Amino acid sequence: MDTHELGQDRGATGTVMETVDVDRSDPEYRAWLKEAVRKVQADANRSADTHLLRFPLPEEWGIDLYLKDESTHPTGSLKHRLARSLFLYGLCNGWIRPGKPVIEASSGSTAVSEAYFAKLIGVPFVAVMPRTTSPEKCRLIEFHGGQCHFVDDSRKMYEESAALAAKTGGHYMDQFTYAERATDWRGNNNIAESIYQQLRLERYPEPTWIVATAGTGGTSATIARYVHYLQHDTRVCVPDPENSCFFDGWTHHDPHASSDCGSRIEGIGRPRMEPSFVPGAIDRMMKVPDAASVAAVRALERAIGRKAGGSTGTGLWSAFKLIAEMVERGETGSVVTLLCDPGDRYLDKYYSDSWLEEQGLDIAPYRAAIDTFLTTGTLTG
Repeated sequence: MDTHELGQDRGATGTVMETVDVDRSDPEYRAWLKEAVRKVQADANRSADTHLLRFPLPEEWGIDLYLKDESTHPTGSLKHRLARSLFLYGLCNGWIRPGKPVIEASSGSTAVSEAYFAKLIGVPFVAVMPRTTSPEKCRLIEFHGGQCHFVDDSRKMYEESAALAAKTGGHYMDQFTYAERATDWRGNNNIAESIYQQLRLERYPEPTWIVATAGTGGTSATIARYVHYLQHDTRVCVPDPENSCFFDGWTHHDPHASSDCGSRIEGIGRPRMEPSFVPGAIDRMMKVPDAASVAAVRALERAIGRKAGGSTGTGLWSAFKLIAEMVERGETGSVVTLLCDPGDRYLDKYYSDSWLEEQGLDIAPYRAAIDTFLTTGTLTG
């Protein structure tokens, strides 16, 4: 089908873009647009900031570890911020229109949040996702009025989403292209500004490290750009799970790096170098074994009584590694990582021993390593 028949064209990135097929000055459309933008902005105005939780470490280390708890957003994850920004971006660009569906390629959490905002402004929503996405995430998408469209190969999500947009005359949101540009990285209460504001009264108000895992790469880009813009000395580390190409692409300066299979850690890691991943802005990357991610997220529950998703474990393991290096060098300071979403979405995965066995993941060595780290400050593995 010719996309031009549906009033669409392809931009430089290959993403389906809207052409002018309605009168944007039409009073009825402008009234709808103003009300839609008001509703999305009102959601932010109603929401208090997310908490900054302390992870207990030995006092004598002189190091504080914090988790920015993004699970307290209305849709339960870090992606609520992204979805809000993407909807405002799409609305103000004239891409999202009354009655036309919003379509997104997502492994789950972004789709949950986008379904929420689509329902808020009264447009249909379709999530294109791998068939292996957790049932709980699918339930949440449908709870917010969205539809789930499955693909067997996660690498096909992009083209399937674009095809659905062309077929329906809807808008392909394309978080993997627009995440880094839809958010105002200079401030405007973005996640980086929030972290620094919440640390103002702590003993180390400027963190030594901020750890941010990458799915789209938008969060790490926002944090790193904000750090540079405000001339902070903080460094930004991006940990990458197995079956993701970001680490190899960053290490070898290869924008065409790819992976043959999808990540087992939902929400992060990608089979291609996404347009929103900005390698030059970040200071360091780590490759984190999936078993280490699961061991870390279970350690988090033992330490603070909170279950979290696997991406939180990937970031927490990386934070532990950075702190172990600081302890070895006799440095003091603070480290911030993210609690991305709640663990009740993954009870059949990261909290299931049978799933670990099916995946061939042995977390025992990493669990022992974490126990040793929390006592001695030394982390191996």
